[in-house]
Amino acid sequence: MIRVLLVDDHAVMRAGFRMILEAAGDIEVVGEAGDGDAAVVAARELRPDVICMDVQMPGMDGLEATRQIVADAGTPASVVIVTTFDRDDYLFQALSAGASGFLLKNAGPEELTNAVRVAHSGDALLAPSVTRRVIERFAQTEREPLPRETDAAPALPVELTEREAEVLRLLARAMSNGEIAQHLFIGEATVKTHVSNVLQKLGARDRVAAVVWAYRHGLA
Repeated sequence: MIRVLLVDDHAVMRAGFRMILEAAGDIEVVGEAGDGDAAVVAARELRPDVICMDVQMPGMDGLEATRQIVADAGTPASVVIVTTFDRDDYLFQALSAGASGFLLKNAGPEELTNAVRVAHSGDALLAPSVTRRVIERFAQTEREPLPRETDAAPALPVELTEREAEVLRLLARAMSNGEIAQHLFIGEATVKTHVSNVLQKLGARDRVAAVVWAYRHGLA
């Protein structure tokens, strides 16, 4: 079962999300919170697998709550931002805070359950329609300077093998493990091993963080 914490200042919204998620069969809502402060406490106490986090709430907002939760090694949950507002600044701030996904509240029930499963598995990034727009623009703001020679590879602060760098480039194209395996003609289990090694070497929490790193350092 995927253990989920719902964070939204509207009780009716939380009730609707609970009904949708628990009807999926493989998802259990283990708690609710009505603001960011309560979310940070609940995340530490309940240790959910995934947190569905609203942005605009009284007191601490969802972005700051996400930042604190991600920074706390004792709460290793993946955070999916669920908001009414399709705003680039929210998207960029959510990624900067360490969120693993971004979903609009008008998404269908299947999209909500899929977002929870994706965040739990770490097998994908954001929706394809926003992946490149969000990550490229976000990463560009803090991109490391590249060498003057156009044919020179950027000097990376982390030592990746040639295969690991190749896998990271494909992650930046929003490919799943299965798609990467087909592209490289290797087994999916091997891809999972490479992805795990990349995340460990980069100190990245999930694929979103790894891909942002790749864009920042000119690898993608």
